[in-house]
Amino acid sequence: MSLRSPLGRVLGQGAARGGVRHWWEQRLTSLALVPLTVWFVVSLLTLPSLGYATLSAWMSQSWTALLLILLVLVSAWHSQLGLRVVVEDYVHDAGARTLTLVLLGFLHVLVATAGVFAVLRVAFGTAA
Repeated sequence: MSLRSPLGRVLGQGAARGGVRHWWEQRLTSLALVPLTVWFVVSLLTLPSLGYATLSAWMSQSWTALLLILLVLVSAWHSQLGLRVVVEDYVHDAGARTLTLVLLGFLHVLVATAGVFAVLRVAFGTAA
């Protein structure tokens, strides 16, 4: 028999402990994506053409490469956060949920790494 109340037993345990951080991360990444996406679309629309030479010259500028890398990383993080919520809410089997979350984590790291590598490769002029 415990003298603690039900609220006292659950404080600091379970999803309630980390839910606020996750919520804030999702909001901050979405907020960061707004100017990055607007910059990306406007930049593409103002280019004289969308040919390889024009795009590689555009991407080889240092600020452009930096902003593209930020766009790739923030997009991957935001996507991972959103898909994590979907999996946690709708996959009820603990083993399947864990496996799916691990696979999604690896997939997002792979996509983010490939995106950063592609931007750096074009920016430094080593693209084929």
